Amino acid sequence: MAEAQLDARAWAYLAGGAGDERTLRDNRAAWDRLRLLPRLLRPLAGGHTRQELFGRTLAHPILLAPVAYQQLAHPDGELASALAAAAQGAGLVLSTLAGTRLEAVAQRVLPETSRGPLWFQLYFQHDRAFTAELVQRAEAAGYEALVVTVDAATSGARDRERRAGVRLPSTMAVNLKDLPARPPRTATPGGSALFDDLLHAAPTWDDLDWLVGRTRLPLLLKGVLHPDDARQAAAAGVAGLIVSNHGGRTLDTALATADALPRIVDAVGPDLPLLVDGGIRRGTDVLKALALGARAVLIGRPYVMALAAAGPQGVAHVIRLLRDELEIAMALSGCRTLADVTRSLIVTR
Repeated sequence: MAEAQLDARAWAYLAGGAGDERTLRDNRAAWDRLRLLPRLLRPLAGGHTRQELFGRTLAHPILLAPVAYQQLAHPDGELASALAAAAQGAGLVLSTLAGTRLEAVAQRVLPETSRGPLWFQLYFQHDRAFTAELVQRAEAAGYEALVVTVDAATSGARDRERRAGVRLPSTMAVNLKDLPARPPRTATPGGSALFDDLLHAAPTWDDLDWLVGRTRLPLLLKGVLHPDDARQAAAAGVAGLIVSNHGGRTLDTALATADALPRIVDAVGPDLPLLVDGGIRRGTDVLKALALGARAVLIGRPYVMALAAAGPQGVAHVIRLLRDELEIAMALSGCRTLADVTRSLIVTR
């Protein structure tokens, strides 16, 4: 339905991945490779999907992942998604590359009494003062956590987008409107435009250390796949990790998130909150993620496709479907609450 509503360029951007899209496909397949081993005859009455996370009680463990340029899917873009999330008690992570000012989204969402958490996703910018200003704006607007995406030092080789001729207007990223131009660098004869120029502005662990000491908000690191990076992030003082491969949009053939998640859990232990995204399409996928050790999940393409197909009502419908399916999967697996969901539910074929 979404594809029928979108032109070829918008569809390529929202649906596509990097390279041969192997990671894009494997994100989905990895959840299917896992099997559930349900328990029987357990007391289930009075159960619920509530989850504790960063001092808040979530109605359910489903959040909307940060997705850029949502006005490609629907004219109301992020505002539509934000209101749908609030109506369904889902958390929302607003992208730095949103087409709506972060203050405007917060003003619409924060008064909603049934809403989930409101977080801001941050890309480090080449101008540290501007990055600090973004953080200050998010804090002042009422965002409750920062999600720092660190797995995209450069864009992936998105062949589908190239074939479709995707050109994203810079004016759509309204939260970067006043970003100073990146200082030009002297080209090295025969050198690399990537390594000799663009990547000089790529963030490092020093930037993360700077940011941890700069904000009063809980800070989650998004894009973690390697256990050593998870340990280093924990040592740096982050409040949580998001196991993610950018939805298969950066490094093709990178590990699927369902395969990476248990390795990260084993690396950092149960005390550091972990979330996961990538390929989650069913309530059984949510249950599997929680069984592997995630506290919550994020969805991206499902709600963006729903946004394109049916606007905010479509987004709300997708969230409700996933929550209902999670409840069904919990009940049929013998889990009254999320505290009953453990790795013993999972069988790897």
